[in-house]
Amino acid sequence: MGVTANDVDIAEEDRLRANCYALLGHLLSASPSDESLDMVRGLEGDDSDLGRDLKALSEVARHTTPQVAEEEYFNLFVGVGQGELLPYMSYYLTGFLYEKPLARLRGDMAKLGIARNNEVPEPEDHIACLCEIMAGLILGHFGAPADLATQREFFDTHIGSWAPRFFEDLQAAQSATFYMPVGAIGQRFMAIESQAFEMAA
Repeated sequence: MGVTANDVDIAEEDRLRANCYALLGHLLSASPSDESLDMVRGLEGDDSDLGRDLKALSEVARHTTPQVAEEEYFNLFVGVGQGELLPYMSYYLTGFLYEKPLARLRGDMAKLGIARNNEVPEPEDHIACLCEIMAGLILGHFGAPADLATQREFFDTHIGSWAPRFFEDLQAAQSATFYMPVGAIGQRFMAIESQAFEMAA
């Protein structure tokens, strides 16, 4: 059994970062259930830009049913044949699925001791999976919490290189209502992470 977040001392700011990654990963992995929507409705932001984005998501969730969210998720990410968006690193970096970026990710996951979840049909370079991995690295779900250099290398290689464009596209997607503020949160948070990693270098 690996070390969990409860076994180690995680700084509060890192817990908040992990929570943001986990929120994005959860909402982008599947259409939100009623329980998930209740959780989102309870989000409290602050007067920061990211805090206002969280408030906007909470407000939209109050007017969203699971049925409406499921239809929106289907139109955005699944579709009949293909959704409006393809939330995969390989696609954003090469224009195709299952390309070299995915192979490199799998190699890095192996080095970090991160196993593929065989219950998830999506390839590992799905944005939800990458956000969940970052949350796990911060909190120590794959062993000891990853140091900042390891976090930055994973972020720069597998997230920062394309996720800001994806979140920008999500905000502008024709089918996005509930997911529009999710895109705003993602884009804002990616910028915060990039700046923080640069300042820490």
